[in-house]
Amino acid sequence: MAIIVVGGHSRNVGKTSVVAGLVAAMPEREWLAVKITQFGHGICSESVEPCDCALQDEHVWSLDWETDRSGKSDTSRFLVAGAKRALWARTQQGKLAEAMPALREAIAEAENVIFESNSVMRFLRPDLYLTVLDPETADFKESSREFLDRADAVLIHTSSTKAKWEKVSMKPVAGRPMFGITAAEYVPEGLVDWIKVRLNM
Repeated sequence: MAIIVVGGHSRNVGKTSVVAGLVAAMPEREWLAVKITQFGHGICSESVEPCDCALQDEHVWSLDWETDRSGKSDTSRFLVAGAKRALWARTQQGKLAEAMPALREAIAEAENVIFESNSVMRFLRPDLYLTVLDPETADFKESSREFLDRADAVLIHTSSTKAKWEKVSMKPVAGRPMFGITAAEYVPEGLVDWIKVRLNM
């Protein structure tokens, strides 16, 4: 089993599009595609609605297999792209550890797994970790800073040459392969071949 993790420094930088693009480019790998979402205070991991379950430490995590192929949700997009199965793992903020035993069991039988997440890096060592960066987005999540030095390659939006984020050094990824991406092409030429070489596919 090969495990790829696709992370990114903020919301809406293209992580889902990268995962879907890689699944579509290598459908023969029969991917299990997993999206991990950690909700802030007051949002239930089961219903994805506001509730007070966090006060009772209930509904700490939830795993749901995607069946919809409309493409309306991120995990649905993974199925449309050609994933064999897709899973949405939801937890309260900082509670991913509680979901990991069930998540490990869920992925145990998969041929290959691709995650959309930064935080899962605390609990497993993937074969490849790709980080998606958009210089136009100033926010830079702590989880992305934490694992930046573990990125095997960087996928960076080419729309801007000057980064809006502050106090973030790119030294941890100096010398790592960098692939330019755009809103029209999230899987640039050469990326899939590079992945196949790295994973001996």
